[in-house]
Amino acid sequence: MSGHSKWSTIKRKKGALDAKRSKIFSKIIREISVAVREGVADPEGNPRLRIAIANAKGANMSKETIQKAISKASDKSEGNYTEVTYEGYSNFGVAVYVECLTDNLQRTVANIRSYFNKHNGKLETNGALSFMFDRKGVFSVPLKNLNEDEFTMEVIDAGAEEVEVEDGFFTIYTTLEFFGRMQKKMEEMGVEVESAELQRIPKTTVSLTKEQAHKVLKLIDLFEDDDDVQKVFHNLEFTDDMMQDM
Repeated sequence: MSGHSKWSTIKRKKGALDAKRSKIFSKIIREISVAVREGVADPEGNPRLRIAIANAKGANMSKETIQKAISKASDKSEGNYTEVTYEGYSNFGVAVYVECLTDNLQRTVANIRSYFNKHNGKLETNGALSFMFDRKGVFSVPLKNLNEDEFTMEVIDAGAEEVEVEDGFFTIYTTLEFFGRMQKKMEEMGVEVESAELQRIPKTTVSLTKEQAHKVLKLIDLFEDDDDVQKVFHNLEFTDDMMQDM
């Protein structure tokens, strides 16, 4: 999975920036809300909620804020969110996959379409780009006091497809089917997980000039700044020069 560690590094840097703008908190709260409404308010009996809480802690969200989000989601009088995805091409032919949680579908699709149009992109029909991405479980774990070799062997035995170590973090990839099993393994080992989520990993990437890439990233930023957008995936190849500018 060459280059995926770059994706993870960028994600952590952008996550830190989003936290300052409180964007990441609002996205996690929405995920908690959907998890509670789909299951139960007890994380012990709700795997999706356990993941959302782990991600909240990884983003330094306080226990009080997490509990408030769970309590609010348990209130049936509160509005519901709908999960929806959008696929399209940015300028220069980069594939973009957008996952949303929204309480207003008309608003969301209008915004997504406008972002594509303003940046010479095009919104495609649902499913048009799915074949270009693999759905993988991705875990980000701080290295800290973990023994690199021993931990790597443990997660491989639990079904990890690949383990990367960079910038003081393990990045662990699993198949979709082994995501829950890996989550349980992390809990059994008692390790600190900064994030655990299902990502869409591009099968191939598009290489652009630095100037072209930055134009594409402006579109990606528009998506990520939208409150209805939870995650954005794309197949733009990151070069070392681009990494330095992040």
